[in-house]
Amino acid sequence: MHSIKSIRDNPEFFKKKFEARNVKVNLTDLLGLDKKNREIIQKKEKLEQEKKIISKQKDKKQFEKSKEISKQIESLEDSQRKLKQQIDPILNFLPNVALDDVPVGKDEKSNKELKKVGKISEFNFKIQSHYEIGKKLNLMDFNLATKTSGTRFVFLKGKLAELERAISNFMLDIHTKQFGYEEVSPPLMVSESTMFGTGQLPKFESDQFEIKLDGEKIRKFLIPTAEVILTNMVRETSVKKNDLPIRLVASTACFRKEAGSYGKDTKGMLRQHQFYKVELVSIVEPNKCIEELERMTNCAEEILKKLNLPYRSVLLSTGDMGFGAEKTIDLEVWIPSENKYREISSCSSCGQFQARRMKGKYKNDDNKSDFLGTLNGSGLAVGRTLIAIMENYQNSDGSIVIPDALRPYMNNLEKI
Repeated sequence: MHSIKSIRDNPEFFKKKFEARNVKVNLTDLLGLDKKNREIIQKKEKLEQEKKIISKQKDKKQFEKSKEISKQIESLEDSQRKLKQQIDPILNFLPNVALDDVPVGKDEKSNKELKKVGKISEFNFKIQSHYEIGKKLNLMDFNLATKTSGTRFVFLKGKLAELERAISNFMLDIHTKQFGYEEVSPPLMVSESTMFGTGQLPKFESDQFEIKLDGEKIRKFLIPTAEVILTNMVRETSVKKNDLPIRLVASTACFRKEAGSYGKDTKGMLRQHQFYKVELVSIVEPNKCIEELERMTNCAEEILKKLNLPYRSVLLSTGDMGFGAEKTIDLEVWIPSENKYREISSCSSCGQFQARRMKGKYKNDDNKSDFLGTLNGSGLAVGRTLIAIMENYQNSDGSIVIPDALRPYMNNLEKI
């Protein structure tokens, strides 16, 4: 969320930045509402001061006047509430502004490739997709999932289910033992205000799974990513500077309606309503965000390197970044059956955007309260890592070689 004062002080800057993110907003109207609100505040403060003077005089003759002032203050407060109901929805839907080194563009076509890592394998047999391999092994069942749960779900069985669990455990071990992230096992259900804090609500409500609880007035949602719950661990708090950075990791199920993706990636496990992901979150001083983004991206890359999976890193354009991001680097893993790279991790710096929504603060060097910097990234998406392993490590007989790094997590099994 942006401060209305910041927009007021530099409207041309924000106008340009929002246009770069393909967002149309009438800042003249917004600032007009803000002006009315500030005029009301001034009138209210003047009346409150007048009432304070009258109360000190303790003159009964002034009682009626004091009552009249109270009514005027009440009327102004009502007007202010109505203005707030107009201002807040506009501010809530405004995305974060991109940093200057982010490519300006409408969509992924303007993304900038940073590097490619790893050698793409050449197969001397017909490449099979992960769902073809899974079906032949009788360890992946989409039909049963459709019967029991609907489309975009899957049953993994036997050694594939074990491999999925091994991938999560391997990632958690690397991020905690090698990179110093603190493991968290969080709730998978959150409140509306928690979803608002990281920017999922109100803009992306259509993509969320809401839970209906009998007699519960507060709206509850299943998490679309552990970013939501981990980042909100510092909501409405003031963190000591000495406690920064805070680095957290969690392996959780994630739930998304995939609204707007009708007909896209309908085969296999690439785009599902329920999937597993190892998520990284960092809470830092705002001026350390970009340094931390590089570190977080390197941590996610290390998983791909240890699994010997070919990948590339991409700097996202203004039109392809997430709502709360100021800069995003995607990691895309090679998928042989599609003959292309697909996203497996997205690492983003959100600056103070989320912290402002959450009211998450810290005391800076001048002992003044300031909003924290927040970052999040996949370290990695477990299902897509499973897909990449199945396809990149496939054999002509339909078996799958287990990467060396995962064998200790699979009782030293060499292949499925």
